[in-house]
Parts: sequence; structure tokens; C-alpha cells
Amino acid sequence: MTDDRMPILIGCGQLTQRTAQKGKFEESLDPLQLLTEASTKALADTGAGEKLKPLIDNISVVRFTADSSETGRLPIGQYSNAPRSLGNRIGAKARKEYYTAAGGNTPQFLVNRTAEEIANGETTVALLAGSEDLATLIGALNKGIALKWGEDAGGEPIHIGDNRRGVNDIERAHALYFPVNSYPLFENGIRGHKKRTVREHQLALGKLFSPFSKVAAANPHAWFPTFRTPEEIATPSDNNRYVGFPYTKYMNAVIQVDMAAAVVMTSVKIARELGVPESKWVYLHGCADATDLWHVTERVNYHSSPAIRTMGQKAFAMAGRSVKDLDFIDLYSCFPSAVEIGCQELGIAEDDPRGLTVTGGLPYFGGAGNNYVMHSIVTMMEKVRSKPGSFGMVTANGWFVTKHALGIYSTTPVNGSWKREDPKAYQRDIDAMAHPELEPKPDGEGTVETYTVMHDRGGPKMGIIVGRLGNGKRFLAHTPHDPATLNDLMERETLGRRGRVTPGEKTNLFVPQ
Repeated sequence: MTDDRMPILIGCGQLTQRTAQKGKFEESLDPLQLLTEASTKALADTGAGEKLKPLIDNISVVRFTADSSETGRLPIGQYSNAPRSLGNRIGAKARKEYYTAAGGNTPQFLVNRTAEEIANGETTVALLAGSEDLATLIGALNKGIALKWGEDAGGEPIHIGDNRRGVNDIERAHALYFPVNSYPLFENGIRGHKKRTVREHQLALGKLFSPFSKVAAANPHAWFPTFRTPEEIATPSDNNRYVGFPYTKYMNAVIQVDMAAAVVMTSVKIARELGVPESKWVYLHGCADATDLWHVTERVNYHSSPAIRTMGQKAFAMAGRSVKDLDFIDLYSCFPSAVEIGCQELGIAEDDPRGLTVTGGLPYFGGAGNNYVMHSIVTMMEKVRSKPGSFGMVTANGWFVTKHALGIYSTTPVNGSWKREDPKAYQRDIDAMAHPELEPKPDGEGTVETYTVMHDRGGPKMGIIVGRLGNGKRFLAHTPHDPATLNDLMERETLGRRGRVTPGEKTNLFVPQ
């Protein structure tokens, strides 16, 4: 029998605002208005009517990208207490007002955390919501249009999640705080692990992501609902330039979108009392949260994720299921490396016929800042509801293959009580893993472990090297910025190349042989 305190998701809603795509920035809803629209949709989806709102005692909002940038807050769009502002707009007064840390893992982290609060009797009804308005915000700033966004609703929300900076000082100095600079390092590490040439790997990446674009093309909420062939994605062109080698533009998450999504959670007991139809109920059968060794320069290697592997084992054990039991999958897809590592660690083939996304993924559906996975969860709820008894999995990823969360969803009831293993119990083993030591001021002969060449619209601009010294210590460096060196890094096999690394005042310098 299902326990009365069993946590369930009972409502979901999402929307995509297209005014910015038309250049009509003044007509755009602001972030709170987007939050309100998505939340109103989610509340209506429950079928419980107005009697639900007085029971909302937990409003949790995913941190806005404008409030979470490593490079500093953007000049407008600040909300002192977004959960309270949202509550005021929907007519709910929650005693718990949560605002998350930055990171794409946070929507699934929120669902996992809220489920535990509900199971423990600490939350009655929770509204989890997030929005991104970066397409309008950046577009308006570029046009010199003043947007009157922001609000001080009073009070201070409870800040939850891991708020540590994504990079250390050495990584920041070498520009690894930009995801477009960091994820290509993993990609070339994966290529080396798979022993592929650059061209072989490029074609494999196109083949991996083309099905994502096909799903996006059929999704009315997708920012770019356009199918792209593997060759189109893999081949650099005027419309598909390199961003961070080996990634072309069509392989990168698109963060400048206007989107919002929300879900409502409660217990089986409250859902029954409210008269929420059981056809709306979605159970969280398994979940887990974990982080890899925090800094990119600390990782065991650049082609695996012990945290995703551990998290998958814990979540599937909790659910009493395996990967083969899944009907629907949404792997976090900011860049191909995130998908490849997720597939490897969870035991999913990259060409799995079930597909690897239900939305279309961050480069095509849209990378709604920290909130993309709320859209994954909403879409997954719709998928499992449409096929009663089916199972779906959502994965989430924050920073640079750093923070992870996973959820397994189904309309099939969970028997007994709901209980998950404390993430701290298995995080200790991940944190204790042996890993290379970083040498901050390297001087001597070194070998390239992985690398990337960053581009702008004019061509290659910066080479980033992660390498090993003769004593096994790891180093981080830039290469000379001249076109000949940068083109050579891409034209010749650079993995395993030797060279000379010297320390600098701000950045180290690696000169390849």
C-alpha cells in the first residue's frame, strides 16, 4: 500500500515567449511575470482549483542566470525575494521561501529535496518554478532599451544548494569559468579515450546531436524547432563556426531564451483530499544527488564522471529498476560531452532507439539557464502520464560536469514509504578519490592531456591546455595566440603532444613542439 506521506508531482506547466525573436523587447514579460504564467499553468494542471493555494507552504525558485553569473550580476532584473514576489502574484503565502544556488542541476535537486520534505511531513504543498528572460534582457541591452525589471518584496529567502564558486583562482585566470571554454576540454578527452581522429569524432558528434534537433523540431516549446542533419552539425561553415574546438555553434547550449516552467508537489493524502485525479499523479521512484571532484583541474580524467556513475546506481537501486526499464530519457545536453559521459556512466547506448531527450536538448530546445531541467521534468511528466505505467529518467548537470542530480518518474505507485539514501553518505567516497595534483606554477617539459582552441567570429583566438609534467602533476596553460600556433593545434593531433610550459604572472604558457 502507498503511504499517505508519499511525495507526488501533481501539476506542471511551461511556456516559451517569442517576443524577443521578433525584436519586440518592450512587449516581453519580465522574469516574475514568466514565473507567474508557468506557475498558474502548473496549478491549473492539478485540477484542484483555488482550494490548493492556501495549502502552499513551500515556494522554491531556481536562481535566475542574471543573478548567478561568474562574471558578476547583470545590471537589471534583480529580485530580492523571488519566492515571495511569486507568492504575492499567485495569492499564496508560503512559510518556506527557497532560492537555489546556480547550476543546471538545481531543478532536479529541488524535486529530490522537496520529496524528502513531504515524506518527512515538513512540507504540505510545494510550488517549484524557474524562468529565464535572457533573450529579452540581452537583446534590450544591446538595443539600448531600458527595462524596468526588479522588485524588493521584503524579507530574505532561504538559500539552498551548493553555492561554491565553479572555478578556483587558477582556472579563473585561464578563463575556465565560461562553460564554452571548459566543456571542449572534456570532449577532446573523450576523443582520446575513444581513440578517434578529429574528423571521425566530429561526425560522431553530429550523429549524436541530430536526433536531438529532430525532437526539438516537433516540440512547440522549442526555441529553435529546426531539424539539422549530422553533417550540418558536424561541419564548420559560415552559419556554424567553431566556438570551442571541436565544438561548432550547433553543438552549444543556447542560453539566450525566454522560457519558464513550474511543477506542484504534495503528498498522496493531500492530493486525495483535494480531489486531484490519480491520472495526474507522478511518483518519484528513485533519485540521487552527487558532485564530482569540484574543480575541473582536479578531475580523475576528462572522459568519465564517478558522480554520475554513483548517482545512477543509487537512484536505480532506490527505484528497484534498471536502465532497461526506462521508456523515456532526458540526459542533460549542454554540450555533447555531457551526453557522452552520461551515456557511458549510466549504461545507455549513444544511439539508443528510445532517444536521449524528450525536449530536444539545450542547443535546440533551449538552454534556459539554471532552469532547463524544470522543462525536462514538466515534459517527462507529460510523457509518463500519456503512457500509464511507463518510466522516465531525467538527469541534471551544474557547472562543468560538476554538480549532478537524477530522478526516475512514473505513474506507477510506489509501495511502502518513501526514503532515499542521504547523498552525504556516498559523496564521501567520491571526494576521497585519488586524482592528479595541480601545479600552479609549472616550469619544464609537459605533455598535453586535453586542450581546446577558442574562437570568435573572426577565427581562432586562444588555446587552452591541460597537461602533465614529468612528475605526474597536472598543469593549466594558454598557448601563444598567434594564428599559426592555434591552427596547428587543430590541424595536427595535439593529444599527447609535448612542449615547454613556463609560469606567468597571470597565466602559464605552453609552447607545443
